[in-house]
Amino acid sequence: MAKLSARKDTNKLYFDFSFDGRRCREKTNLIDTKINRRRLQKKLDQINAELLTGQFSYLGHFPSSKVALKLEQTEADKYDVTDMPLFVDFIDEWFAESIVKWRPSHLRNMLSMKNKYYLPSFSERTIDSITRADLLKFRTSLAKEPGRNGRLTLSNNRINKIMDPLRRVFEEAADRFDFNTPFVRIKPLKIEKTDVNPFSFEEVKKIVDKVRPDYSRYYLVRFLTGMRTGEVDGLKWKYVDFTNRLIKIRETIVAGTCDYTKNDFSQREISMSEPVFNALQEQHAASAGLSDYVFCNQTGSPVDHNNVTKRIWYPLLKRLGLEKRRPYQTRHTAATLWLASGESPEWIARQMGHSNTQMLFQVYSRFVPNLTRQDGSAFEKLLKNTFIECNSELDIKVAIKLGGECDE
Repeated sequence: MAKLSARKDTNKLYFDFSFDGRRCREKTNLIDTKINRRRLQKKLDQINAELLTGQFSYLGHFPSSKVALKLEQTEADKYDVTDMPLFVDFIDEWFAESIVKWRPSHLRNMLSMKNKYYLPSFSERTIDSITRADLLKFRTSLAKEPGRNGRLTLSNNRINKIMDPLRRVFEEAADRFDFNTPFVRIKPLKIEKTDVNPFSFEEVKKIVDKVRPDYSRYYLVRFLTGMRTGEVDGLKWKYVDFTNRLIKIRETIVAGTCDYTKNDFSQREISMSEPVFNALQEQHAASAGLSDYVFCNQTGSPVDHNNVTKRIWYPLLKRLGLEKRRPYQTRHTAATLWLASGESPEWIARQMGHSNTQMLFQVYSRFVPNLTRQDGSAFEKLLKNTFIECNSELDIKVAIKLGGECDE
């Protein structure tokens, strides 16, 4: 049966009906109002009557539509009323248009998702025939997929990352072919918040002292600069400025390939503390002639972080009796040590590659001394310094009003 519906973006009415086994939509230029619905009701009744008796003439009702213009002149012919591409064809076109803005590592990830998840589920269906129910079933099937690193199933975070590009594919297709995207009321799955679990200064010292000698400087730099794994692994000697004691973050290693940093804000200069400066000078003397990379293996290639994590990092933590934590906690450790020492949040945000201090306070709020103090001692100290000569509640009220000076 045909019905009248309204587009969410324009609020204009359109006819929505099924014909010849396909769903069809024909727009009007009328805004969705009671009066306009009554104006179109007679045509709607006629369409329904013809659909019911098998006498519906697409060309007769919509002679100037894109679909009707491609129909044969006789209604006896079999015609394609939707002219919609298959999902496989549209996603290939979308990929071709998007490659120019994707990094190589992101392209590899997108191709993997397309071939492993998208095409097996939707390949031979027309792009507009895929419904919200189909997408929900697809997401449910992802929840049964085996995960990585020993996980029995894919994490909610991974499922969201698979669903998000699919959302953009359907949004683009809906815009081009004038249909409503099926991605309605499909919210991302809830992701459990992972707590920041940094190392203490004593644990940092223990790790740097006890790790294999050829990795001691590597982990010291990680702990005291807050560099991401890809940034420290991709650090080259040309970006180490000993004169000004700066580490310039310009590249990162992703899937074994040097690439642009995570974002523009990640392009930054990190100040070298004295231990970092000394460690890099020692590393320069040991490996500068072997490779362009600061930290490399015996062949001069950058270190493989997965291999190092499995063979060096986790066994070391176990041997030292320390809680098992991902190497990324070295970045959190740097941030919390800076905060504990009283460094400016703005300076720390720049060192970390954050655009502002918002993320700093969101992630590390409990490590900020002024935020973790709950006894009001700072304000108490201010009051004592300001109202040291005030002897009554009235004096304090007057002093506050006068800017902190007591009447004699």
